[in-house]
Order: sequence, then C-alpha cells, then structure tokens
Amino acid sequence: MSPEYLLTIFIVCLAPGIGVVYTLSVTLGQGLRGGIWASVGCTLATVLHLVVALAGLAAVLHASAVLFQTVKYAGVAYLLWMAWAVLKGTGGLSVEPAAPQSAARIVWRGIVLNILNPKIPMFFVAFLPQFVTPDDGTLALVELGFGFTLMTFVTFLGYAALAASGREAVLNRPRVMAWMRRAFAASFAALGLRLAMERA
Repeated sequence: MSPEYLLTIFIVCLAPGIGVVYTLSVTLGQGLRGGIWASVGCTLATVLHLVVALAGLAAVLHASAVLFQTVKYAGVAYLLWMAWAVLKGTGGLSVEPAAPQSAARIVWRGIVLNILNPKIPMFFVAFLPQFVTPDDGTLALVELGFGFTLMTFVTFLGYAALAASGREAVLNRPRVMAWMRRAFAASFAALGLRLAMERA
C-alpha cells in the first residue's frame, strides 16, 4: 500500500460519521470497554460492506433504485431512533453512566447502525479502483480493502481512548452532560437527514 493511500484513508476514517458518533457516545456511557466493543461492531460492518463491494453487489444496489431506497430509509429510521434514545438517555445509548451492556449488544448495534448505510459499499467501488491498475487483480483490491478496515478500527479505538480519557471530567459536570446528550442526539439526527438526502 502506498503512503498516498494510507494518508487518504486516514483522513477518510478520521472524518466524523455514524461510527465515530456511536463509538464516542458508547464510550461516555459505558467507558473504554464499551468504546472498544463499539469499534469492533462498526469495523465488522465495514468488513461486510467490503465483501459486498468486492462481490459486485454494490453495483446491483446502485442499479436498483427500490433496493437503495429501502436500505437507505431503514438506515434513516434507525439513526432517528438513536437520536431519540440518546436524547432521552435510555438504555445503552445513554451518554451518562449506565449499567454495563453486554459486548454482543454493543457490537450488534454498531453493525446494524453502519450496515444500513448503502453508501459505504458504493464508496468502496468508487474509491478502491483509483489505487490499482488493471494488472493488479482482485488480490490488490482485497489488500487495499482490509487496509482500510484496519485503519477504520485503529481510528475508532483512538476516538474511544480520547473519550475515555476525558470521561470522568465530563461525567462530573451535569450541565456538560446535558449538552453532550443534546449534541450526540443532534449528530445522529443530522446524519440521518444527510443519509435521507443521498441519491444512488
């Protein structure tokens, strides 16, 4: 993998999106352990999207307006539900200290949240071929894709560690917690609205 590719995917992964917001909110509510499992869930979703893209299913998704819209609006609905749950501070989506959630539940939510974004496999289809030549073959695409996946996981872990390091300071300030809850709810809602406006 070229330095240009590594720098590009680092910038892409660093940009706040659904997975970053989910990882940060879980870390504040569950601690570093929760943030690590959230990172695992979001990364597993990326792996699934990569498999879909490499199998050519992303092209089918792109070609089928009905399928694209179905997946997209399922994702929008889930994001809006996440926004409401965070705003109300319910269950494992609370950014306030809560009873520890099982690793399986945190991972599953991370997978569902990211798997319902139909733009991710299309991103792979559009992005990865820019860094290979016709002579490189499928193996080169797989290598680039898993490089992207590894970078995603490391970046999410970095966000989780950052949130965990300031967790106690945030939790001891009720007013800050209230604003954090609103900020995360607004972020999920904004991501949902942005996804709703996406076109295949």
